[in-house]
Amino acid sequence: MSLNHSPETHSKLLARIPQVTGRDLPEWFETIENGPSFLRCEERSHWLADEHGLSRGYAAAIVREHERTRRLRHY
Repeated sequence: MSLNHSPETHSKLLARIPQVTGRDLPEWFETIENGPSFLRCEERSHWLADEHGLSRGYAAAIVREHERTRRLRHY
């Protein structure tokens, strides 16, 4: 089951990530890009949570934001 947050909750999660994880979003994006290739976002967020000790909510928010910024780069 994937975690889908409201835009407001997503923004709040993103704002707390550096404080909670000790890493900024660009560092997490690099971790995702250098990690294993998964076809689904859910697989990517599970890997991120399991491999780096994140809660599923934070991992899903990081992956969702990574996908959003990646799409914007291609336009």
